[in-house]
Amino acid sequence: VQLQASGGGLVQHGGSLRLSCVASGSILSINDMGWYRQAPGKQRDLVADITRGGSINYADSVKGRFTVSRDNAKNTVYLQMNSLQIEDTAVYYCHAYLLRWGTNAADYWGQGTQVTVSS
Repeated sequence: VQLQASGGGLVQHGGSLRLSCVASGSILSINDMGWYRQAPGKQRDLVADITRGGSINYADSVKGRFTVSRDNAKNTVYLQMNSLQIEDTAVYYCHAYLLRWGTNAADYWGQGTQVTVSS
């Protein structure tokens, strides 16, 4: 199984970015998909996640600015980030809790994509 994230980059304060992550491989079903982030010297924290049924959870710091969505048919999760702030600068990691053929459900992570917000 591979989670391939894209869409990071450099943006000015107040700008927008859209992250995408595609899960591929011998996947039977994907329960949760979402995004975590890790700033230098800090732990990796949840940004937003969404269940297969569409239930969503956001970190308080991004509520009203970020929107998570997914396309179950494409095994893809998106993160629309608006009104970006310098504090949003971090490496963003795609996450999926999924079931593979012949195994138990487990956590999988993408490689991370850098988001840098400048003043």
